[in-house]
Amino acid sequence: MDESETAATLVGLARARAKLAELEARVAAHADDLQIGQDVAASSAANWLAHQTKQTRAETHRTVRLGHDLEQHPLTRDALAAGRVCVDQARVIIQAVDRLPAEARSRAERHLLAEAAHHDAKTLGILGKRLYEVIDPDAADAHEAALLEREEAAAMQACRLTLRDDGHGTTHLRGQIPTFHGAALRKMLAALTAPKHQRATHGAGVEWVPGPEAMGQAFCALIERFPVEQLPKLGGLTATLVVTITEDSLLGRVERAGLLDTGDRISPGAARRLLCEAGVIPVVLGGDSMPIDVGRERRFHPKYHRVAILTRDQGCRAEGCDRRLGLHTHHVDRWADGGTTTVGQGIALCPWHHSRIHDTTYETTKLPSGKVAFHRRT
Repeated sequence: MDESETAATLVGLARARAKLAELEARVAAHADDLQIGQDVAASSAANWLAHQTKQTRAETHRTVRLGHDLEQHPLTRDALAAGRVCVDQARVIIQAVDRLPAEARSRAERHLLAEAAHHDAKTLGILGKRLYEVIDPDAADAHEAALLEREEAAAMQACRLTLRDDGHGTTHLRGQIPTFHGAALRKMLAALTAPKHQRATHGAGVEWVPGPEAMGQAFCALIERFPVEQLPKLGGLTATLVVTITEDSLLGRVERAGLLDTGDRISPGAARRLLCEAGVIPVVLGGDSMPIDVGRERRFHPKYHRVAILTRDQGCRAEGCDRRLGLHTHHVDRWADGGTTTVGQGIALCPWHHSRIHDTTYETTKLPSGKVAFHRRT
């Protein structure tokens, strides 16, 4: 292809991608209406789709939500289906229009769709906050003041944080917090990165690190030093990071990686360092310091049973589920039917699948992998 053909192809591909995105969102919303995935105990059609296509749950939930939103905004849906707007523009238009009274939405939607031919999603978002200047100029200032007040009140509810591990020793953070908490966090990190504090903790010859790198290191220090006793319980345990490491590696006789209960691996040096911080329990393989069987005297798994089960299972044991946090422990053979409260008789399940395993409308099958498959009874 020559220069003009390449340029035309790129534009055509972008428009084709928009058309395909509209179709995918429409079908995903229909799947949600049909409750696709219920026959295998999936908690939602979006979660079922994530397992089937190996997308993240966040992405499939966004697709389903877009499909439902487009049902309420046929003008934007038609523009996306025709490739006149991209997905990001469509989402911004829907968000801006939904903030308006019902009687003003059609006119505002048409206005933003016209502006979408000249502006990207970020600029459309700015224009969306000034829609009253188009709809009712006389009331624009009062509306803007009310809008800002609502935004401030809703900021806490809009909090979100996502963590994505890239498989190469780095976790990427993305999210949003209210302005006040962002300012407070900046103050805390600034205190940890202040030259005076750095000299006091690392000595006068400490090498100064550039701003973003220093803030990242300070954030890590803040996480390691947060007092775990101030946190609520998670799955019957304090929010404790469990490190499994051999005794030889713990004592430095060999260098073997440590395994976190999240499924991640860390260097033996990092494991030994973390043992000095709050909220870390070492699980030493081959040791006899923790109880593994309390027989029939207790129904619920005690703390160290839970630690052992969650460390062994490395996440929910339901087929197709990848949840690792907030897990419950479940008796393989029901306690009421004579099952014993032991590590061997316990498995880890997320709250959703723990409820489904007690739901008589489902039957379960233990797979060779040790996972549990769910099937709706016919």
